[in-house]
Amino acid sequence: MPRRKRATKRKVLPDPKYHSVLVTKFINGLLVDGKKSVAETIFYDALDLINNKTGQDGKDTFEKAIHNVKPLLEVRSRRVGGANYQVPVEVRSDRQLALAIRWLISFSRNRSEKTMAEKLANEFIAASKSEGGSIKKREDTHRMAEANKAFAHFKW
Repeated sequence: MPRRKRATKRKVLPDPKYHSVLVTKFINGLLVDGKKSVAETIFYDALDLINNKTGQDGKDTFEKAIHNVKPLLEVRSRRVGGANYQVPVEVRSDRQLALAIRWLISFSRNRSEKTMAEKLANEFIAASKSEGGSIKKREDTHRMAEANKAFAHFKW
């Protein structure tokens, strides 16, 4: 936490193909060792695979997957009187997006398909149908918040 002033949010430039800031943010989350062109290739190949497999627009499927994975509630640890409580709180919109991107990428990497583009494409398709690992993670997060709603009065 900075002592003097808040850190400023940087503007993210839209990607060259779809002119979407959301796509750029996802590609930035996907890249490893600063290899942005590799990450872009993987992402665009995944959207092409979705187009070929389902016949639906890849970008629409991707946006639906992101929307389905975004969590509404999460639990945060709060220390009150020597005890730690898991307090359910609403998730800010920028954090919802960050968590959705992180979960989609991590569960894609753990899939068993051969290439990363195939893994991503299949995770997007599953998430757009409200299935798959990333949706399960969101449901677990909501379940945890629901189970601890007795401590909601400890919100800060």
